[in-house]
Amino acid sequence: MSPIRIFWLVLAIVGTVWPMSYFLPWLAENDWSLVAMGQAWHVSDATSGLVYDLTIAAVALTVWIIAEVRVRRDWSSLIAIPAIYCIGVSCGLPLYLFLRSRPQRA
Repeated sequence: MSPIRIFWLVLAIVGTVWPMSYFLPWLAENDWSLVAMGQAWHVSDATSGLVYDLTIAAVALTVWIIAEVRVRRDWSSLIAIPAIYCIGVSCGLPLYLFLRSRPQRA
């Protein structure tokens, strides 16, 4: 495996573990309420700005993945889309780059 692929994979793992180390304890303390988490994301203009920033990035990344997958016919790369929305852009983007950087089949 090339060094860049290893780099993407490490970023995808870190982009999963690090955010979840904050989200999971918070959710456990708040009865696993996604509504409460949504409310917490909008407690200030700064946090609301970050939510919208990441949402726009997630949508742009999703459209890019779909467009690339259609051209490249690499359907397995679509797994990055649920990763974007279930874990975050910090996992989904490097995961997609890891998958996309695989050697092409002849």
